[in-house]
Amino acid sequence: MLELKNVFFGVDADEGKKEIIRDVSLVIPDGKLVVITGPNGGGKSTLARIIVGIESPVSGKIYLDGEDITEMSVTERAKKGFGFAFQQPVRFKGIEVFDLIRLATGKRISVADACEYLSAVGLCARDYIKREVNSSLSGGELKRIEIATVLAKEPRIAVFDEPEAGIDLWSFKNLIEVFEGMRRNIDNSSILIISHQERILNIADEIIVIKDGKLLKNGTKDEMLPELMSTSSVLKDCNRIKGGEL
Repeated sequence: MLELKNVFFGVDADEGKKEIIRDVSLVIPDGKLVVITGPNGGGKSTLARIIVGIESPVSGKIYLDGEDITEMSVTERAKKGFGFAFQQPVRFKGIEVFDLIRLATGKRISVADACEYLSAVGLCARDYIKREVNSSLSGGELKRIEIATVLAKEPRIAVFDEPEAGIDLWSFKNLIEVFEGMRRNIDNSSILIISHQERILNIADEIIVIKDGKLLKNGTKDEMLPELMSTSSVLKDCNRIKGGEL
């Protein structure tokens, strides 16, 4: 179980300290797919980066199974089983897809093993396994390759920051199937997705709403989704639901 207690985060600005995350306390239970949603600029992506250790809170605590991991670096948290997929995947010149997946597993694997992860995200393995992770790949291809590396890591806590961003319709449909497959196979692990997309909200076990850096509300999908779809105060403030045209 992942738990955040009274987490604050801010940055220096011309007008002084700007608070981005304000006294957020929440629990990400084991065996659940949890979606964090809310208006643009509300602090969702920052919260994801704090969870995986890219950013450090100004105050507050973060616990994994009761262990205080607040001061752990992103590398230390990766060793604890945190996996993170960026909103905009990183491109690597000179590194082949196979090498990237092998590095994610942290062990020696065969090409056949790596191909299984590519197949899981809807990519024809023979077309991609020897490709370089560079500008020749589309945004949707990079997104799916990055998700394949997260699957290869078999993380304890898998965090995806707006995975629907910049991908096409076919890729999005495949992405939903990937998350549904992950959801069926989680036991002592957790999946956390930052998203505005209704179809991702629909596969959640629990939904958390962050607005103006604060925890606005949270609950099960059945409790939260009808209200989110009908109210103008949360999702409809997001400059329309991101990716809603998909």
